[in-house]
Amino acid sequence: MGAARGARRLTGRGPGPGARRRWSSGRRGARRAGAVAPGRSAAAARRVAWLAASLAVGWAAAACGGRAGPRPVVLATTTSLEDSGLLDVLVPAFEAAHPGYAVKVVAVGTGQALALGRRGDADVLLVHAPPAESVFVAAGHGLERREIMWNDMVVVGPSADPARVRGLRDAAEAFRRIAAAGAPFVSRGDSSGTHQKELALWRAAGVRPRGAWYLDAGQGMAEVLLMAAEKRAYTLADRATVLALSPRLDLEVLVEGDVRLRNVYSVIRVTRAAEREGAAAFADWLVGPGAQALIGRFGVERFGRPLFVPLAGAALPGPAPAPHRGARGSLP
Repeated sequence: MGAARGARRLTGRGPGPGARRRWSSGRRGARRAGAVAPGRSAAAARRVAWLAASLAVGWAAAACGGRAGPRPVVLATTTSLEDSGLLDVLVPAFEAAHPGYAVKVVAVGTGQALALGRRGDADVLLVHAPPAESVFVAAGHGLERREIMWNDMVVVGPSADPARVRGLRDAAEAFRRIAAAGAPFVSRGDSSGTHQKELALWRAAGVRPRGAWYLDAGQGMAEVLLMAAEKRAYTLADRATVLALSPRLDLEVLVEGDVRLRNVYSVIRVTRAAEREGAAAFADWLVGPGAQALIGRFGVERFGRPLFVPLAGAALPGPAPAPHRGARGSLP
């Protein structure tokens, strides 16, 4: 198994800052990774097919013998963390502190990351859908769930704001107005943490989104934001990715500050992990003072404010802070 995981394939990532590279390693369950559930979008299917092909390449290379080196730790995480650029800071810092390990990132939606964990195709998860995570751990697939940081989600849309949601601090009311206006809305549609949060807000709004105005993208966070900008549509996104892509987006932050938009990230060690020691080292490092300091500083140099708030050993604060307005009324 160790040799199989050492054989890996490198592929390029698209629009994220620094274009963080994604790795995948040969793992058990490669044949199952090729199965596509009914109703899965074409984009999600392509992502799963990419993963299955990468796993097959890893197995083939392993058959020829792996090369000794750092032990690979497979991290299944979210596209939002990749697109924000935070992984470009955290992963090299961990590898510098623990040179015996090399982190291989698979960036997908949280739902897909949890599925990889259930199959034992990842060692550790960094995800942001607390209800689904609790079910995952309760079912015995994860050893523990440790909260490490939070940021907030925002509703972005065109400056014309046809649904008249600008300035609302009630995200469910904003969703009701978007639906009533039939204004275009782009959904992640990929079972990610952001998608699960969006569906919860539609339920709170008493709306079943359907019709030509509701666009199911089946894409990562960066791709959805770019699509929303192109179509002059609304969408739900994490603030970190919005800020990271702001030079390319003709969108404004219109709704923020609702406590339901809190976005908590947790690290989970996978029960069936092949590299258990490396997974434990990575999880322990994330909740330690060094990583928490890096998280608290990330974004300050570029945006003048941190994009994430360290949470290890702390509690979520009370009411959400007042909106931080910038020159465009939306971005710092």
